[in-house]
Amino acid sequence: MIFARFLAPLVGAGLLASLPVSASHLVTGNGFGFAVVSPDNATVSKFYAHPYSFVRPDPRNPLSEGIETANFLTRLGWNDEIGVSAASADYEEDSHVIHARSGAGEGYFFMPFGLSRPALIVAWDPTLAASHGSLTVEWAHAVASQKTLHISGVDASLLQFEGEPELLLLVPLGPPRPANPQQILAASNAWALISLGNAGAAEMAASETRDAEMAVGDLHAWRAGLAPRALAAREIAELDRWRVPPSVHFTSEEERHLWRQSEVMLRIAQSREPNRPGRNGNGLIVAALPDGVYFTPWVRDMAYALVAFIRMGHQAEARAGLLAYFNAQPTGKMRAQTAGVDYQISVVRYFGDGSEEPFFTQEGATNIEFDDWGLALWALCKYERRFNDPALLNTPTYRGPLYKSARDFVVKPLLANLEPYGTADAQIVAADTSIWEEHQKDRKHFAWSTALAIVGLENFAAVARRAGDEPARTLVLAHAAQLRKGFAAAFIRDGQLHGTIEPGIKNDIDGALLPIVNFGLVTDPALIRDTLRRMALLKVASGGYRRVRGTYTDPAIFEYWYEQQEFLFVDFSLAELLRRQGRPAQAASILSRIVAKAAAGHNIIPEMYVAVSCKLFPGQIGSPTGALPMVGYGAGEYILYLLDREADQP
Repeated sequence: MIFARFLAPLVGAGLLASLPVSASHLVTGNGFGFAVVSPDNATVSKFYAHPYSFVRPDPRNPLSEGIETANFLTRLGWNDEIGVSAASADYEEDSHVIHARSGAGEGYFFMPFGLSRPALIVAWDPTLAASHGSLTVEWAHAVASQKTLHISGVDASLLQFEGEPELLLLVPLGPPRPANPQQILAASNAWALISLGNAGAAEMAASETRDAEMAVGDLHAWRAGLAPRALAAREIAELDRWRVPPSVHFTSEEERHLWRQSEVMLRIAQSREPNRPGRNGNGLIVAALPDGVYFTPWVRDMAYALVAFIRMGHQAEARAGLLAYFNAQPTGKMRAQTAGVDYQISVVRYFGDGSEEPFFTQEGATNIEFDDWGLALWALCKYERRFNDPALLNTPTYRGPLYKSARDFVVKPLLANLEPYGTADAQIVAADTSIWEEHQKDRKHFAWSTALAIVGLENFAAVARRAGDEPARTLVLAHAAQLRKGFAAAFIRDGQLHGTIEPGIKNDIDGALLPIVNFGLVTDPALIRDTLRRMALLKVASGGYRRVRGTYTDPAIFEYWYEQQEFLFVDFSLAELLRRQGRPAQAASILSRIVAKAAAGHNIIPEMYVAVSCKLFPGQIGSPTGALPMVGYGAGEYILYLLDREADQP
């Protein structure tokens, strides 16, 4: 899913060589940035200054992915000087704190939540044999200037890089030691690396110094005099206090650990950058964590992450995410494709600054995904039912109080993009690119989009009642009834459920039909049995299921290979449906396979498993591939599955 979104326009851009084919990296983050660690050599390979891949649109190239987030380094680790090669790293106690080990000692890498800055803590305790080694770094860009600042009793270094506007502040956390100026990190065994934002002109030097002084002050206040190892322990303890006690019964310790790690993945995927003029991304949740170019907020994936937060009981994060939907700006860029009606929720995804990105593809087309609006309404209603927070509905947002924005700039455009089907009292959603993100030139009438319009409108009716808006409630329920009638007429044909109105092998049996049934929109036992039977057509060699039967025949086209791989969103959806159909053993088999694979790969849930090994998705059949760690469609889906399983218990 993420790869189809990103890589169709990037196949010729030299990026394919960096595609992950296994759970070969770990991620730490605190909502202000990300760091990526290789478990194979216990080194940091990336330190991103922001919690997303692209900051904002590129005005020089509107068809591009935008301005990339700054990355400061390509390698940071311990140089043991004794030739010790064995190294490993893993999450400590299912947290975002990464514990690295080698024959040269052990260390910790993490981005602390208690420090509201893009700050990476790096600490290493060498063995006696490796005590003559040091931390070394390879910067991603040449150093343009290096300034020593004596602040609060420590000598910090302020670095500016060639071609990179973001400044990096290095603050030692351990005793100083002599070091080569070309390897500044060798001067201590523990550091805080803090991004300070954009570099200014020469006359801004005083401002840069003040920013550095404030950052060091914040760091010292957060540190409270603790040693690096104690800081790591405190971070884990604070994370455990943030957790919500699970309301599920785990069938194994592996399930429990994956729940805990998935809870953390959801947290580090959410932006905590404060909104300010020109940047309105606070609360947005990326669809996948780095490394690569896929850590971007998508409306659809974010909805699943938000509902996972809601059902777990993480109100603050859920509230921030909903406000992000309604504060993101500018949006409404594709009004020419949405019946001329302005709208608030993006039709695809966002840049990091909160501006809408309607995914310009290689073909020069955009995606229009009407299901995004239904999903956002679904998440809003789930929140209100769970937390009973009427103040949220009155909270000022970009286009007015949140409730009015939802009614006038989500519901209204959705209703404007319905069309009659068959009879005057039956409707379906207009053709779009929908859940599997067809290119706009290939748009169709998808069962998924009409189904999510029903889900969204029926859920919004409950929100309208809370807001005391009976006319709106009556209106959306009337349209939902017409959509239910249109859905039955359009997508149930010849005793079978179909993914599109338009004929074709690709969507005749479609993995998106499974969550439609799980949403309760199809209840006919015969239809459900037939859908389950036809899922055999999507079975792949790795043991699970792909999204659709791909129709691309040219191996030079990215989707040709992508649509042959096993897709975990479909696996989760199938397990859910099997369990509800009284086939718990089959459901448990699907889930246990996912859990076991995650346990063997740092409790990371990927987007896909390799079903057809190829240049784009190499590796053994069944190995993780695609975007990883996956957030809404990975960690969120897993959590929701366990919560639903618990709810279904007698």
